[in-house]
Amino acid sequence: MPEAARRDPLSRATAALGSPALGTAIGIVGLAVPVVGWAVDRVNLKALLAVQALLIVLLAAGHLWLRKNFISLRRANNLAAMDDAAYYDHVRAQLEAELISDYGEIADGHLRVYASEVPRLSALLVKTVTEARSEPQRILAADLTTNPTLLTGRREYIAANRRFTEAGGRIDRLFVVYAADLAKEEFARTLLDLIGQHRDLGVTCGLAVRDRLRAEQAVDFVVFAHAAALVEEEQGDAEYNRGRSSVFFKGVGRWTARFESVWGQGADSAPRALQSYEAVARPQLDAGTWDAEQVNATVAAL
Repeated sequence: MPEAARRDPLSRATAALGSPALGTAIGIVGLAVPVVGWAVDRVNLKALLAVQALLIVLLAAGHLWLRKNFISLRRANNLAAMDDAAYYDHVRAQLEAELISDYGEIADGHLRVYASEVPRLSALLVKTVTEARSEPQRILAADLTTNPTLLTGRREYIAANRRFTEAGGRIDRLFVVYAADLAKEEFARTLLDLIGQHRDLGVTCGLAVRDRLRAEQAVDFVVFAHAAALVEEEQGDAEYNRGRSSVFFKGVGRWTARFESVWGQGADSAPRALQSYEAVARPQLDAGTWDAEQVNATVAAL
């Protein structure tokens, strides 16, 4: 039996009430009634007013039903204003389908999300770089790493990273760590294990000492091509839905420049700093001969 036939009479009535066809018909009749009343000499004024009142009630009821049963997303004021219009439109369409909280703000090229939504949204942003064919096929990630084990739990995001690199994309990930943490044996072990996992995904890793960065450089953010930047504004945890992040689809270039200013080049680059740290830390961890003083001296020279 067709779906329409299975619905109860009330559902069919409310669906008909909110249909565009009925709204158009009511509007046409509403315009025609006063014209007919003016053209016909013998018209019952009370009947004419009753018909007009009924039409107004029907239109109002239909409008209220639509607002109650459907969510309308405001479209972008200017699609061309986005740094990558195709990428933005892919993400907007996906969020419209999934109805992520605070989705309405995306019309202005900015989306605010909370901690529990970040892993799923991050995976979507990675996937869309490939789907929208954004250029360059590159992701830049700066992680303020105070607990390396937190990053290992984002399975959906990690899987999206793997698919991205396997499709030919490039990911540069910068681990920003306090000098005191780099000198701790257990922290160093979990950090280097995490870095090993990311390298297995095809990620190029680098290291920066947080104590030496300016405040505007010590920010947790990810840049997706030249299309979007996911910025953590208030640190939190997904379990309690604390913390807030934002996605920006305009002005992405400033986040790329901020990343590159810390990543560096040549002998002073973040990958070279990580290489120097690993050359001292890994042999000590493997041999069980951790020497905090030697590690501190290495970190001081980075």
